[in-house]
Amino acid sequence: MPWEPIFWVIFFIINVLLIASNLYQIVCLSDLEADYMNPYESSSRINAVIIPEMVLTGVFCTLFLLTGHWFMFLITLPITCYNMNLFMKRKHLIDVTEVFRFLNPEKKYRIIKLGFYLLLFVLVIIRMVAAVSFSTMLSVFHPNYEELDLRTSLEF
Repeated sequence: MPWEPIFWVIFFIINVLLIASNLYQIVCLSDLEADYMNPYESSSRINAVIIPEMVLTGVFCTLFLLTGHWFMFLITLPITCYNMNLFMKRKHLIDVTEVFRFLNPEKKYRIIKLGFYLLLFVLVIIRMVAAVSFSTMLSVFHPNYEELDLRTSLEF
């Protein structure tokens, strides 16, 4: 069974979750800026999704490494390292008392991160379509995948 399309579907789902998490944080910060939400509520909502987003980004990067997609791994490595740096310095959470002072930089950071995740989204969709079309092309020419496995044809 070709695993490549399955990997890209998993990458697609993880990327959609990262985009949704980032959009949620931007909406919470915008609601805080427009005074629809108080600082405590906004900070607690954003802080609740920051750690899962960081873990998901680390899983995303690690899966690219483990599946041998080096280019995609190198693209996701800087954001993963930056998230680890924020976590190690304990600057990853939003402080309730200083949320208004850092509102614009936090929004800009999340908008840049959203642009990065959207770029990854486009790349993942392109690679997923290419993997599915290649898998379909292989199934047309070689209906039996065991014939493509080099390990079964080697005799020791």
